[in-house]
Amino acid sequence: MDHLFQNYWWAGLIILALVFYKFVLRFFFGMVIVPEDKVGLVTKKFVLFGENKELPDGRILATLGEAGFQAKTLAPGLYFWKWIWQYEISMGNFTVIPEGQIGLVLAKDGREIPTGNILGLRVDCDNFQDAEKFLTNGGQKGRQTNYITAGSYRINTLLFQVSVTDMIRIQESMVGIVTTLDGLPIEAGSIAGKLVEGHNNFQDFDKFILNGGNRGLQPQVILAGSYNLNPWAIQMEETLMTEIPIGYVGVVISYIGQEGHDLTGSEFKHGNIVEKGYKGVWLEPLGPGKYPINKYIMKVELVPTTNLVLNWASARSEAHNLDKNLSTITVRSKDGFPFNLDVSQIIHVPTTEAPKVIARFGNMINLVSQVLEPTIGNYFRNSAQDSDVIAFLSTRKERQDSAKFHIKKVLDEYNVNAVDTLIGDITPPESLMKTLTDRKLAEEQKVTYDTQKQAQETRQGMEKETAIADMQKEIVSAQQSVEIAERTASAAVKKSEGEAASVKLAVSAEAEATKLRAQAEAVATKARAEAESSAVKLRAEAEAERISLTGNAEAEKILAIGKSTAEAYELSVKALGNENFTRYKITEELAKGNVKLIPDVLIGGGQNGGGTALDGLLGLKLMEMMDPKKIEQKEEIKKGKSSEEE
Repeated sequence: MDHLFQNYWWAGLIILALVFYKFVLRFFFGMVIVPEDKVGLVTKKFVLFGENKELPDGRILATLGEAGFQAKTLAPGLYFWKWIWQYEISMGNFTVIPEGQIGLVLAKDGREIPTGNILGLRVDCDNFQDAEKFLTNGGQKGRQTNYITAGSYRINTLLFQVSVTDMIRIQESMVGIVTTLDGLPIEAGSIAGKLVEGHNNFQDFDKFILNGGNRGLQPQVILAGSYNLNPWAIQMEETLMTEIPIGYVGVVISYIGQEGHDLTGSEFKHGNIVEKGYKGVWLEPLGPGKYPINKYIMKVELVPTTNLVLNWASARSEAHNLDKNLSTITVRSKDGFPFNLDVSQIIHVPTTEAPKVIARFGNMINLVSQVLEPTIGNYFRNSAQDSDVIAFLSTRKERQDSAKFHIKKVLDEYNVNAVDTLIGDITPPESLMKTLTDRKLAEEQKVTYDTQKQAQETRQGMEKETAIADMQKEIVSAQQSVEIAERTASAAVKKSEGEAASVKLAVSAEAEATKLRAQAEAVATKARAEAESSAVKLRAEAEAERISLTGNAEAEKILAIGKSTAEAYELSVKALGNENFTRYKITEELAKGNVKLIPDVLIGGGQNGGGTALDGLLGLKLMEMMDPKKIEQKEEIKKGKSSEEE
């Protein structure tokens, strides 16, 4: 035991001190020690003589020493005269608000909040750390408009209940739309409260209330950032900023504000266009960019300022989707055939005219559905009824130009520029197209056949000219043969004339005969050449006709030879006489047979040893004919003529 007492004597001292403090100091001196990290919450059990005994009606905290929960707290430190038999002191923790959060305060005691309000207004109370001041300055019980920011506070939790919530954060390219939960009612006929300044983006909600702010939708928006906003006073909706792309303008339609003066004049009767800030369509549109627009009090209609293409085609639509409900136009021709055609319309809305278009139609989709679609569709339907399908197809360009002029005139009345009207695919009925296709194929086949025929005729002409060119050599050879024959005949005639110098009559007869033979040979040669030329020509056309012409040529040759021979005999008879010519022919035939009837030295004589001159000439002729050399020469001449004839 002694050993234990020596080791733990200090613990006994502590126990004695606590007993001394709890029962001696507290009981006799009312001493209370509040640690540095605590706050003393005081409850008074009863009052002594001369003190206020009862709390006012409706109060739960005492500010004047009444019995009950005390508004005044004990800060860290040493206090006396808080006897344990009269006061109960409980140690409460500091109220800590972390960074990025705020503390919402609910007061359990105070004045009643006025009818129509839901939040208690702020009073001077050192951020709710002085509960007594809060109550004496007229603080209202219930949810408070004021809040406490990040930090540590000595809050009397007997009066205030603090709840922690996050700050409001608005992201980049976003905008916060505010709806307030307290304030004056919104004026009749308005959808949002009036614009109030000086409340620091609704962070000082008491200033908003004092400046006459309305509860409900607010025209002011909050941009990107972090804000200390009381969620009991404000509801926040975060939404994207209004973006106007390049190539567009934004026409603003304001639903709030004062009624403005119409700036369009008496000619425009489709709505009011007012200055910026007034109720209605604003005259000045917004250019490309991002704008913090409150979508509940303003509407921004995008209007393209570049050329806009709209397609009346079932299989094609532009990125702007204004033509998503447009389809291929079906029309009916004058001859009763229905057919389809695609149309593209290019329009342009000037920037200065964009507010008028929106004031008239509300948006671009209504412009397309209420004006462009019926105008273009009806124009082409009416145009198709005045023509048959074939004529419509063949006059496509003219109809396109006419449509452009008509549609431009109509759109000018709606403050829209018609840039161009284009007709796309035209799809006639399948049955009619088959008929047209068959007809066209037949026409093309006819052209093909005509072309082939011309090609064959050209080929025949070429072959004919080729044949003629090939025959040219033979023709030249034939002409040369004729010339040779003529010259040979002429030479023979001259030779005969020379030989006839010694024997005039014989030579004359022979020369005449030779001349006639030469002429006959020339005629025969010419006829043969013509026959050969005709034969070559006719061979290209028909072999049968060649044979026929060749036969005719041979017949003419024989006839010519016979005729020339007969003429020669007739001349010889006239020259010699019948008897002498007979003798001459007999002698000639005997000479051809090489029969030697008369001696070489006997020339002639009569019965009396004499003879006439004719007898002498016949004798000389006979000798000449019997001369072997001359006979050979004549044979050679005959052979030459035979080869030429062949």
